[in-house]
Amino acid sequence: QVQLVESGGGLVQAGGSLRLSCAASGRTFSTFSSYAMGWFRQAPGKEREFVAAIRASGGSTDYDDSVKGRFTISRDNAKNTIYLQINSLKPEDTAVYYCAANARGWVLRRTPNLYDSWGQGTQVTVSS
Repeated sequence: QVQLVESGGGLVQAGGSLRLSCAASGRTFSTFSSYAMGWFRQAPGKEREFVAAIRASGGSTDYDDSVKGRFTISRDNAKNTIYLQINSLKPEDTAVYYCAANARGWVLRRTPNLYDSWGQGTQVTVSS
């Protein structure tokens, strides 16, 4: 089982930026670079929704239309960490942000139940 720990959330004004991190570890976690990774978010009273995903190699990414041009997903396989750079924040970006690991590293997934491991989440709050 992969353990994922998110960090970097906080309270920010609209138009501001944040950089979220997700560090992976675990006894059975063999090769971080073989996992595709994703970011999801869940606002109060809403379902968890896809934000972005990155392949194991980092060579291909996918974004929900609502965040394209504002969010950037990246990874540092040497540090077992992925990142989500969030710019031009809007109040509707307020949510708990989760990272997730998918052992099928060559596939970009948008469906939450296709991911194998999840972090506990980090809160992002955007004030208007």
